[in-house]
Amino acid sequence: MFQRWTDNAIAVTRIIVGAFMIYHGAEIFSQEKMDGYEKFLTNDIKMGNAVMLSYMGKASELLAGTLLVTGLFTRAGAVLMAGTMSFITFFIGSGRVYMEEQHPFMFVLFALIFFFDGGKRWSLDNLLFKKNDQ
Repeated sequence: MFQRWTDNAIAVTRIIVGAFMIYHGAEIFSQEKMDGYEKFLTNDIKMGNAVMLSYMGKASELLAGTLLVTGLFTRAGAVLMAGTMSFITFFIGSGRVYMEEQHPFMFVLFALIFFFDGGKRWSLDNLLFKKNDQ
């Protein structure tokens, strides 16, 4: 009985977290935002390939969010989200998961849950690959 509630809660959480990722990734369509990220990475962080990194990061957020919301290839979306948010936490930030980088690190933790739990309920993974244990 509680398993069904747990599966539903994780599915709702997966969809909401995926929507947040889509929201952040959709900034790829705003030239003003992307210019700001490029300036930040170039001037403040002193990172090379700032344009490429900015677009890759936003594209991966958009793709990961789409995969999580739909529940299609959920584990791949979780790995993509974990990798992107880990890069933000530990390379762009300073790895201070208890302070400044808390927000992106929490996405890493959510990604771990979705990776180990998979798509399950309300997911295209479940529909297309006919998981009988649901």
